[in-house]
Amino acid sequence: MYTVKEVADKMDISEHTLRFWAKCGFFPFVKRNENNIRLFSDNDLEWVKIVKCLRSVGTENKSIKRYIDLCIIGDSTIPERYEIIRATKDKALSQMKELQQQLDLLDYKENFYQNLIKNNLKDTWNPINNSRPEDAVV
Repeated sequence: MYTVKEVADKMDISEHTLRFWAKCGFFPFVKRNENNIRLFSDNDLEWVKIVKCLRSVGTENKSIKRYIDLCIIGDSTIPERYEIIRATKDKALSQMKELQQQLDLLDYKENFYQNLIKNNLKDTWNPINNSRPEDAVV
């Protein structure tokens, strides 16, 4: 069994976030000890993993709770759970595409600046280098 602090460290999530998620009902089987401290089992860590995954791509808490409730209901909800996971995956792929475009631009700018440094060139793309002194903003 793991405490909130141990789970937070193990899963790279803040203790505050874990407690908030627990209050949202995301970990339906977490037990409490005699001191009312939450104790997570290895099985509970699997719930933490899926919640972390869903949250990392921006899934709303309401949808996560729905997913967890469906899991608890059982196998009859597999088609609906599949749709939630598929939609989440589509969203993640879209985010990856956008991040790849941003990374491509950053790679381009990195190479651009490396070339300027290597060849001791002036940055002609910087608007400040193309303006007249009277146009400069102070």
